[in-house]
Amino acid sequence: MSHKITNIYAREVLDSRGDPTLEVTVEANGLLAKAKVPSGASTGIHEALELRDNDKARYGGKGVLKAIEHVNLEIKQACLGFSVDQLPLIDQRMIDLDGTGNKARLGANAILGVSLAAARVGALEHNLPLYKFIRQCYKMNLADYKMPVPLVNVVNGGAHADNNLDFQEFWIIPQNIKTIKERIRAVSEIFHTLGKIFVASGYDTDVGNEGGYAPNFKTTNEVWQKLSQAVSQAGYGLGKEIFFGMDAGSSEFYDEQEKKYILKLENKNFSAAELSLVYQQWMSAYPFLALEDPFAQDDWDGWQKFQAQLLGINKNLLLIGDDLFTTNVARLRLGIEKKAANAILIKPNQIGTLTETMACIKLAQKHNFKIAVSHRSGETEDDFIADLAVAVNSDYIKTGAPSRSERVAKYNRLMEIESELG
Repeated sequence: MSHKITNIYAREVLDSRGDPTLEVTVEANGLLAKAKVPSGASTGIHEALELRDNDKARYGGKGVLKAIEHVNLEIKQACLGFSVDQLPLIDQRMIDLDGTGNKARLGANAILGVSLAAARVGALEHNLPLYKFIRQCYKMNLADYKMPVPLVNVVNGGAHADNNLDFQEFWIIPQNIKTIKERIRAVSEIFHTLGKIFVASGYDTDVGNEGGYAPNFKTTNEVWQKLSQAVSQAGYGLGKEIFFGMDAGSSEFYDEQEKKYILKLENKNFSAAELSLVYQQWMSAYPFLALEDPFAQDDWDGWQKFQAQLLGINKNLLLIGDDLFTTNVARLRLGIEKKAANAILIKPNQIGTLTETMACIKLAQKHNFKIAVSHRSGETEDDFIADLAVAVNSDYIKTGAPSRSERVAKYNRLMEIESELG
């Protein structure tokens, strides 16, 4: 007999930046599971709304007591008696209850916590690992399981650090290494080698929000030079086993009025066409595999022209939309129509329910988009996204540097899943 929800409640906990977030518990006839909700720093304007209290007397206004009250009262009453087998029905009930286009009334953080915790209870009911239950519940027609390739943010900048880098994330990508265990070993060894190189160069090795090093640099290109050195010194082949990528985070340095990208470190303002030339120069000098958010979230023209250019430059490059799509089916449909990208970043808290997240993944895969399941800069030790990535056979996963326990928790879970799968 299917287990039905008998209780839902939330409490305030802290994320990796020391800011409040929600931990939601769902109970169903003796079964119990919890989920913690992440939070972004550089959030796209098209994301579902993360409800904060705005009470300056508590946590500088970042408290989530209103969202907790919504979970403990309205959402609980609306979802009691639902079977945890029926995640789409639970999620739709909360969407209808909220009644807004971006979950602004109840808060996407409140709704997502219930959605994820309910999924965990469903997995318990069926005595399945979470990744197997998600695949079964959402009828993913996939023959086997594959482990994602990590997009590993080893140097932090932009909104993720207090250094002088305009660009947000600089990645190493272990594309041609067979197992997740060996991929993680490679990036860990390169990460620690990079730290030694920074120390020898007189740079500090403090880390940013996502665990990557965050010193100041003379130029952006210097980052790629240091990364190249680290890959070689760690004993790996650049362009053979290890590739480069980045999250430009360009919405953060885009001037909407001037239609210019303002790069303070380079002391220059760029049009989209000029910025595309910068990316092309890096691609000609280094083995680039992926580029996320190279243009602002509504600069469709910049995206379209760059995607068209890539067909003649590097047609294998992943052009990943994050702020462009915000895990939103309507935004993704527009991007497919405009031929603006060929890959999508998946963040459940951008849209607010697991069901809507899965719909976006299915649409992307239907149109041959590559998938990268992602963390947020404000994370917790919750490792849900590791199971999600395996459940959908995500091509890639983004969960930060091999540093800080809220990042490493996801890597550890991926290695555990790989062991289970043999």
